[in-house]
Amino acid sequence: MNNQRVVALEGVHNFRDYGGYPIAGGGRMRSGLLYRSGQHVGASDADLAVIATLDLRHVIDFRGESERQNYPCRRADGFCAEIIAYEGETANLAPHIEAAGGVLTREGAHRAMERIYRNLPNRQPVLWVMRRYFATLARGEGASLVHCLAGKDRTGMAVALLHHALGVHPDDAMEDFLLTNVAGNIEARIAAGGETIRAKYGAVDDETIRILMGVDARYLHAMRKAVEEAHGSLDAFLADVLEVDEARREALRLHLVES
Repeated sequence: MNNQRVVALEGVHNFRDYGGYPIAGGGRMRSGLLYRSGQHVGASDADLAVIATLDLRHVIDFRGESERQNYPCRRADGFCAEIIAYEGETANLAPHIEAAGGVLTREGAHRAMERIYRNLPNRQPVLWVMRRYFATLARGEGASLVHCLAGKDRTGMAVALLHHALGVHPDDAMEDFLLTNVAGNIEARIAAGGETIRAKYGAVDDETIRILMGVDARYLHAMRKAVEEAHGSLDAFLADVLEVDEARREALRLHLVES
């Protein structure tokens, strides 16, 4: 795992650059243009100063209205990036919180997360944001940040699909997905997630919290399998559902890939 991707912050978890990966046929994704993270309610002044140096032009927020109200993002003075978000709920609950309901065992937690990932490609509000994510990146107007509540599930699906669209090897895409498990202050992120989960569901053991706040290769495999069963391939899903046809892919490559 390449921890050089991680932007070390005090109160924003899972903040990292998801560019830089080699592309099939030659070239490499540009670094310093594509960032992902969790929510920013706990951002310190020092965090805001670091984020300001990234010169973000767009923030794609996969959270729904209630999540944004409960966890409002802190912004630096002068912050002027375009915020793209859905005016409504993108999920009844954040996926990792939704998965916690009724979970009693380690394997139960994994099965719940796999179920969530199988359903993510069917959530129309999530797909609404996803289409705007790809359209925004294709304009090539500068650096962007994509995030949700924990920065791992809705965000993880979006990033994995962009990596596929650009020709990133599946092993590299999986490496980026799994980087959630080692990026930044993991214990603080797990503790913050555990507080939210227990506030809703009561006593949930530490091991289950750790699973719900992490990711596993089987989750991304579950998403991909669900897409392939419903649409035939990831490419068909990108073109037919997310409006990422060959022309848009070429625009994405133009702006996000260097030779």
